[in-house]
Amino acid sequence: MIFTEADVRRIEKEGLTCEQVLAQIDLFKRGVCPVSLNRPCTVNDGIVTLPEEDLAKMAALYEEELRTGRRVLKFVPASGAASRMFRDWYIYLGKESLDARQSEEFAKELKRCAFLSDLRDVILRDGEDLEKMLEEQRHGDILAYILTSKGLNYGNLPKALLKFHAYSEGSRSALEEHLVEAALYAQDALHICRVHFTLSEEHQNDVADYLSAIIKDYERNYGVAFDIALPTQKLSTNTIAVDLDNRPFRDQKGELVFRPGGHGTLLDNLNGTGGDIVYLKNIDNIVPDRLKPVTVLYKKVLGGYLISLQNEIFRYLRHLDKAELDEKTLQELKLFCEKRLHLVMPPWFEDLPLAEKCSFICKRLNRPIRVCGMVKNQGEPGGGPFWVNEEDGTQSLQIIEESQIDSGSAEQTAIWSSATHFNPVDLVCGVRNYRSYEFDLHDFVNRDAYSISQKSEKGRDLKALELPGLWNGSMAFWITLFVEVPIGTFNPVKTIHDLLRPQHLP
Repeated sequence: MIFTEADVRRIEKEGLTCEQVLAQIDLFKRGVCPVSLNRPCTVNDGIVTLPEEDLAKMAALYEEELRTGRRVLKFVPASGAASRMFRDWYIYLGKESLDARQSEEFAKELKRCAFLSDLRDVILRDGEDLEKMLEEQRHGDILAYILTSKGLNYGNLPKALLKFHAYSEGSRSALEEHLVEAALYAQDALHICRVHFTLSEEHQNDVADYLSAIIKDYERNYGVAFDIALPTQKLSTNTIAVDLDNRPFRDQKGELVFRPGGHGTLLDNLNGTGGDIVYLKNIDNIVPDRLKPVTVLYKKVLGGYLISLQNEIFRYLRHLDKAELDEKTLQELKLFCEKRLHLVMPPWFEDLPLAEKCSFICKRLNRPIRVCGMVKNQGEPGGGPFWVNEEDGTQSLQIIEESQIDSGSAEQTAIWSSATHFNPVDLVCGVRNYRSYEFDLHDFVNRDAYSISQKSEKGRDLKALELPGLWNGSMAFWITLFVEVPIGTFNPVKTIHDLLRPQHLP
């Protein structure tokens, strides 16, 4: 394939090389290699349920570690555009009038939204009255004040800046709720809260300005100092689009088209954060204060469970480092790997000499660790926990999305459909090794776990490439543990209607 000089300039503008783009095109030609599901993870078969008496013990262990100087960081993918939340309202925006049922439903929904007061203010600024506009059924005008730059501009803002919850003293955005949550479980011994909000470059200044206006109040109210970073997804993580014949897709000007590479691109942001224990949670999964206690408890519980496993793993690794393991101790370690870490040894493991067994287990243990909260399946769209068949004859614990399986296999779709639990993206990660050095997280990615989807641009079909997902292929070779958490810790907001569920109302 020959690129023109203009193509090369376009590729370099993306921070890529021609060789990297050609490698991406080869992935399109190769196609996706689906995972091979062995069975869903269930309670006592890949998913741990902690006894009631262990919850306080795990939370106390986590709190003690904070007092000894462990660096905790909260990592929040926050670049999601709010426009998708208002899909139904955009349909209303394009209508000249609503029928009686739609009109009544819209007015009822609007009056329960946490941004109602802000909406009244921007309408009043122009000498209008919201109640009168509702009475006159001027729905298009009201929606213009909500969704466009004429008013709140919610259709163009990141979800982080939308008001989610109403309180007697005012309303809070999703970003503010994450600050409060961080103050309740993620402050270190010096009362510092480290939070990374990953953003699209176009929203970075808006979020920075918003934070500068509110941060001092939250620091004063919660007795903490926030150390906040606003990293953006690197352009070099974008991927080229191709047509249906796997040739580079070009826009109407004849230029190459690049697209965001999916949430797996955030691995670059997660790598090298300087954290030790890193919590990962989506921007839209938060609750008002009255429901925070259970969320905060289980954050500490998951953190304590991670630390308890780290302590054991690090102890064994230090023994391995000093070659202090005999056959009896190695069998004890093997049992720990199988029972506590759900690591399956290959069939040929027992035939290895002692030194090679030690080397093999050392490589399996000296990896990043993630403890993933899992909720009972309630029919929400998204991935879940599965045992996956590996090439060496073993199985591993993985978070799998439906797009990763062979949809043409009745067996695989049946396994997928039988999942009892769902991935709410509630992770705590240990990203340093037993010598306290940060892992290079790029070393633990399954590069073959990319995905290809068909999209369209201005009526023309194209294929898009997404890099291995952040909690899917990007963490495929981590030590992975699944712990059941209450459904009350999972309250996502994907549409405006989700904000009107009881969990998000006063």
